[in-house]
Amino acid sequence: MIRTNVTAYAQVNATTRALYANLLTPDVWHALIQAANFDALLTLLDKTAYSPFLKLDRQLLTPRRTVYQLRWHLTHDYEKLIRLTPEPACQLILQLWRLYEVDNLKATLRGVETGASWDEVRRLLSPMVRYITVNNETIQRMLASGSVVRAIERLRHTPYYETLIHALTRYEMEKNLFPLEVALDLDYRRGLWEAIQSLKGTDRDQALRLVGTSIDVDNLLWAMRYRLYHHLSVQEIINYTMPFGYQVRDEHIRALAEGADMVTIVKRIYPHIEGLDDTGPQSREEPPSPQRQLALIERALHRHIIRLCHKSFLGDPFHVGVQVAYLMLLEYELRDLTAIVEAKAAQLPSEKLTAILESEWW
Repeated sequence: MIRTNVTAYAQVNATTRALYANLLTPDVWHALIQAANFDALLTLLDKTAYSPFLKLDRQLLTPRRTVYQLRWHLTHDYEKLIRLTPEPACQLILQLWRLYEVDNLKATLRGVETGASWDEVRRLLSPMVRYITVNNETIQRMLASGSVVRAIERLRHTPYYETLIHALTRYEMEKNLFPLEVALDLDYRRGLWEAIQSLKGTDRDQALRLVGTSIDVDNLLWAMRYRLYHHLSVQEIINYTMPFGYQVRDEHIRALAEGADMVTIVKRIYPHIEGLDDTGPQSREEPPSPQRQLALIERALHRHIIRLCHKSFLGDPFHVGVQVAYLMLLEYELRDLTAIVEAKAAQLPSEKLTAILESEWW
């Protein structure tokens, strides 16, 4: 088994480690945060692995277009690793990749709801060329359909049609995209869970450790947001979260839905997690608001995942965890780059940037 894994993962492991070495270093992060303005930020990015995707006339690189171009780096690396990863682990990478197709569908449905044009929506989408079931032509037909119901009919030939049709009744009752978006999110993660369960040995263990933890974190954060911002009932929260997980159990979700202290539940699952305490200027005067506490929890949980990803590059490298870890780290890198691009475009002071970044690259 070990010899088979070594043979199967030799090329993709070498490729992934080379890509991992191109992630932005702490020095580069510091320079990006301290960049004097948006133009200076672009100059710095042109010296990184993102450079090939920014080869446009500088006048075309608006903040929105820049974020879109940066995401081509993710597209390029996903396509490369999908091609190189052996079966059945490749199916897990493919399912991870489908997250961006799901996000594109949600953005398209919002565009249909607001009457947006293709030109208004296209740069909000993640660029996807291969290994997809919904191409740009289908998205354009959805936008031109004139209604959400007709837009969903344009997806009849895709795996998303049945999921959306089953949620359509609730959408028509509430006149809100929320049921459709939740249905897509839950169906996507069911696919992830099935892909993990199809693996064996070290591949399965590593996929559970990384992707299973990511599913757990999504489930926890959904339950908290549903209670705090959407004021959903206990039963609705349970219906709109996942009945499976790696370390998160039904009892945890139910406790959150019933109003249990969020930090207490998180510490029960992750006793050694860091970053849950408010270190802001008001922390000595009064406890953080529930909204502030949720923001702290979210960042702490995401940093926990990031640490797990980096640890995947230690020890035995011949498993799918290395590819998953790199792709997850690249996604986190892009989230923070997006925040920096938007901050520089809005002329936000550099000293305020670290407070809004999810990661701890520096």
